[in-house]
Amino acid sequence: MKSGVRPRFFFAWGLTPILLLTACAPLAPLPGGEFAFGVLGDTPYSQAEARKLDALIGRINEDRLAFVVHVGDIGTSARDQGCSDAWLEARKRQFARIRHPFILIPGDNEWSDCAHHGMDPLERLRQWRRLFCDERFERQAGEYCEHRRWETGGYVFVTLNVPGSNNNVSHPEHAARMRAVAAWLDESAALAEKRAGLVVLLHADPFVLNGGGYADLRARLAVLAQRRPGQVILVNGDTHVQRDDEPLPGMRRLEVWGSPFVAWLRASAAAGGLRVEGGW
Repeated sequence: MKSGVRPRFFFAWGLTPILLLTACAPLAPLPGGEFAFGVLGDTPYSQAEARKLDALIGRINEDRLAFVVHVGDIGTSARDQGCSDAWLEARKRQFARIRHPFILIPGDNEWSDCAHHGMDPLERLRQWRRLFCDERFERQAGEYCEHRRWETGGYVFVTLNVPGSNNNVSHPEHAARMRAVAAWLDESAALAEKRAGLVVLLHADPFVLNGGGYADLRARLAVLAQRRPGQVILVNGDTHVQRDDEPLPGMRRLEVWGSPFVAWLRASAAAGGLRVEGGW
């Protein structure tokens, strides 16, 4: 690939991804009246990726967006990255450069996987909350301040703490968290009944093989998609490969790029759903 050229992907509901080579330029302006939002995840995993993310933030800031969501994993689970205060604090300063309203979801590398290094995952989650929870959006009552909700362009958006690595299923905290997840998702789905749709954002890919820790969530999403086919959208990260597919009948899934790719997706209102484009 020629130096200075980056791939841009265009995705539309029901279409196969098409790879186009374009210069690293801003995405095309939105038609008047459309709203758009940005999503990214699973980056940065190194100082080099952090520098690329700085450049990407500059390009994101040039776009007209209602908000930006990072779906989690803002570093590897190494003790000096996602499991360290210094790395999290550096990312907080970096994300502060985003001029749009910004929402971060916890990934496994910031808390649950820290147990691999002898660290207390719940203490790491408390530290994450101290840095990244705020009052900008409606939040679930209780300890799960990372569970957020807002409405834009007729869609109800809801964030859930469902991390990769099989949803921390072997830890005692799993059951209580998933009860909170189920309650927040059900409440949000009820609010979205008379809206254009429900957009669920979380870190994990709940459709990975041997993902028993996501069984209850998959079942709940299947019921919602059956009830409102074409109006339930899942946005996730975790496996680092961009997807625009239908893992459950009636449910669209958008998965963001992840390390070593430092990229974002712009989703904008379009006839019959959302138009999704990739930016580098």
